[in-house]
Amino acid sequence: MKKYLMIARSVTHAQRMELALSRIGIRPQVFHAPLELTAGHGCAYAVQVRESDFQVALKAVYGAGANPVAIFLTDGTQFQEVRV
Repeated sequence: MKKYLMIARSVTHAQRMELALSRIGIRPQVFHAPLELTAGHGCAYAVQVRESDFQVALKAVYGAGANPVAIFLTDGTQFQEVRV
């Protein structure tokens, strides 16, 4: 199953995304971002959502002013950066 990872610059940023998503009924997973996605930029976090929830989730986080630093699509083995 494909999923999207929205990269947050800090735990607080990730929590703001998580709150925005929770308000619309999406339950994301929040965890430390894989090192290969952060290019050595410290303790970034990832907010993971299902592919089917992505468009609504993206609208919610942008609406809350919690814009992701980067977005990646993953199948569990590979990551592909997404431009939106």
